[in-house]
Amino acid sequence: MPPPLLTLQNIHLTFGGTPLLEGAEFSVFENDRVCLVGRNGSGKSTLLKIAAGLVEADQGERFVKPGVTWRYLEQEPDLSRFETAEDYAVSELGPQGDRHRAHALLNALGLRGTEQTTSLSGGEIRRAALAKALAPDPEILFLDEPTNHLDLPAIEWLESTLGASRAALVVISHDRRFLENLSTRTVWLDRGETRNVDRGFKDFETWRDDFFEQEERDRHKLDRKIVREQHWVVHGVSGRRKRNMKRLSDLAKLRSERQRLAERSARAQDKVALKTTDAQASGKVVMEVEELSKAWGDNVLVNDLSLTIHRGDRIGIVGPNGTGKTTLLKLLIGELAPDVGTVRHGTKLELISLDQKREHLAPATTLKEALTEGRGDMVMVGSKQRHVMSYMKDFLFQTEQAGTPIERLSGGERGRLMLARAFAKPSNVMVLDEPTNDLDLETLDLLQELIADYQGTVLLVSHDRDFLDRVVTSVVANNGEGHWQEYVGGYAELLAKLRPAAQSTAKQPKPEMKERTPKKTPSPAARTKLTFKDKHALETLPGDIAAAETKIEQLKVKLAEPDFFQKDAAGFNKAAEELSALETQLGQMEEEWLRLEMLREELEG
Repeated sequence: MPPPLLTLQNIHLTFGGTPLLEGAEFSVFENDRVCLVGRNGSGKSTLLKIAAGLVEADQGERFVKPGVTWRYLEQEPDLSRFETAEDYAVSELGPQGDRHRAHALLNALGLRGTEQTTSLSGGEIRRAALAKALAPDPEILFLDEPTNHLDLPAIEWLESTLGASRAALVVISHDRRFLENLSTRTVWLDRGETRNVDRGFKDFETWRDDFFEQEERDRHKLDRKIVREQHWVVHGVSGRRKRNMKRLSDLAKLRSERQRLAERSARAQDKVALKTTDAQASGKVVMEVEELSKAWGDNVLVNDLSLTIHRGDRIGIVGPNGTGKTTLLKLLIGELAPDVGTVRHGTKLELISLDQKREHLAPATTLKEALTEGRGDMVMVGSKQRHVMSYMKDFLFQTEQAGTPIERLSGGERGRLMLARAFAKPSNVMVLDEPTNDLDLETLDLLQELIADYQGTVLLVSHDRDFLDRVVTSVVANNGEGHWQEYVGGYAELLAKLRPAAQSTAKQPKPEMKERTPKKTPSPAARTKLTFKDKHALETLPGDIAAAETKIEQLKVKLAEPDFFQKDAAGFNKAAEELSALETQLGQMEEEWLRLEMLREELEG
């Protein structure tokens, strides 16, 4: 294997006294396709900046192969120093750079290059930044949320372009389909450490779940071992003082290890507590749209749309940027008046809305004020009051963040704040405009589950293909010139209808819904108590395990005698074989005791 283009080793970084990275490391090889994954706040973007040489670690080594070129796509590009989109796109080409390539990339992304940077939308800023990163044709591309604010055609173009690129990729993204289609290797940043997984994102989540299950088994096994040692301390027969002190020292080490595992487990299990506040059920017909039309000047955004939305529908609205998705959403909920046609709302509607630009958050407003709406320390969650600090924790905010201005929150934190504000209100219609922007994958999972369990109706604008396929029951798609049409199913079904069957099969296979493998533990419904054999094993196994451990220690001492092998080679080999067999037997006994303990706990509730 050729040497890596870039290597990070033993990277440590602390922010405000709190360790963020603790020994993180990974390498990038030629033509690599790496996805860097981890929860919001785990330090993914910081680690990517360290890899790109933009942030210096407190400790560790960064090595770049001499002559290697790289470019970094930041999550929130700053174009304020440049007059036009093209000025920005060519700013890092260098004297040998090809301005024609930069211009061609801008055109391919739907920009002329002459646009004033002060008037660019979020999606246009992202396109200009992509052109800037791709134009020099670097050997490594560091991409932080490259699909944010892009529409579906642009995302598919980017996938195709990166797939054909010679550059090694290191990508952070919340877009599952994007990661599945591009990545061949995964670097998982978890609780300050990196784990390099030699498989793409498509298989990563199954691997991660298995890893967490193994961690839980190890923790449970350690718990049982501590119980055995504590039992010995209280009830064990006194032996030599030296041996007793060693076992007490070992017990202290076990307890220390247990505390470390408990802290790691707590950090891994922190989750956003997403929960909607249900209102009374709406009428059966939620919205009835007849011959709806809307135009801005000569630009017709909605042309003669008729549509009926029933209670419980999950409607996805898709189309290229600028075709009127948000306009259609506002027409449906009554925030915008149509030029022609009518939208009749059903009875008992109570809406909550999450807007794409987070427009309702004034930059100087603090987190606490945004949640309480400036009314003291309490948040109204449905008809009940909750203290703001408690409600903040449900959405993974720290108490010291209460006074933080909105403008200083990260994109993911602003997204979680908007969810917290919206879900505090009773509703039976949920209106979500690009809700997945800046959310981590675990929060997306929870949002998906929440929508699946929601008793009301959902109207959703999104460019996240995987999220659409998992959530919606039908898609309303823009077919050009203001014409919208409803298609049953998700985005994959839409593609199958709009493209030739062979092409859609080759380029956009229908994603398989991932099912969790059920744990192979006996069902309480099938068994209500332990068998006599199981009970007997639970009582006798601790003694057998202790006896095996004692015998193993004796054999190790014997084998460590300097002249044992010279005096009795056959006896040495026999003792070594016995030691190996005993260690195998000990492992089997510990596994069996662990299995029985878990079964007992499950049956006892």
